Amino acid sequence: MAKSPESEHPVKAFGYAARDVSGVLSPLTFSRRATGDKDVRFKVLYCGICHTDLHFSKNEWGFTTYPVTPGHEIVGVVTELGSKVKKFKVGDKVGVGCLVGSCRSCENCAKDLENYCPQYIRTYGFLHYDGTRTYGGYSDHMVSDEHFVLRWPENLPLDSGAPLLCAGITTYSPLRHFGLDKPGLKIGVVGLGGLGHVAVKFAKAFGAEVTVFSTTPSKKQEALEGLKADHFIVSKDQEQMQVGFNFFCKDLIMFYDAWIFFFFDF
Repeated sequence: MAKSPESEHPVKAFGYAARDVSGVLSPLTFSRRATGDKDVRFKVLYCGICHTDLHFSKNEWGFTTYPVTPGHEIVGVVTELGSKVKKFKVGDKVGVGCLVGSCRSCENCAKDLENYCPQYIRTYGFLHYDGTRTYGGYSDHMVSDEHFVLRWPENLPLDSGAPLLCAGITTYSPLRHFGLDKPGLKIGVVGLGGLGHVAVKFAKAFGAEVTVFSTTPSKKQEALEGLKADHFIVSKDQEQMQVGFNFFCKDLIMFYDAWIFFFFDF
């Protein structure tokens, strides 16, 4: 007989979980494992809300096991360390993203590409190596192998910085991977949503000339004044789109918000 979430492990935890396809979150008392030799336990202070959390909570991808406690943009303060942990100390500010485990021995893991490991373990809704489920950051505390814990910069706010653990890396990684991190490039960001606005900020920080394409005219002020994009084009306006095409011509680099989300985020 399977154990209940509350009795799987010795350390009690509290969080919010979805229990059915409605995706409605309600309080859940569950348990986390004892701190292992290489584990870092920390108090959760903030956790971002990613659209992946909504997909998973509503079983829109068809493999959710309930109850599920979402959250994979998790930041907090270390409260306990395993005896073999070397990189952290109690009181450190840390973060955990979408992975908490991998085989650590395959070719991908050897290249620091654990997200391509065939045995990766997601932060929530997956089975850990001991057969028990993982629970995310919509909870009071978290425990993870130190390899998947990040040291948090002292000058980076915990609350506003938490989304960098998913939305941030989802946009930063392809920009760097495809060499779009050089000054002077013209980059188009299609969609000013959760990922799009982060893409604009990174591209501007890299020194690019950034044009935002959006179906929502009311986002123009946010794009130009708030995020410091160079241009804004309403993609439903054929005249504006023609001007944009003529401006970019052959050296347009299109950075698709939706494509990046579905291809890289999950």
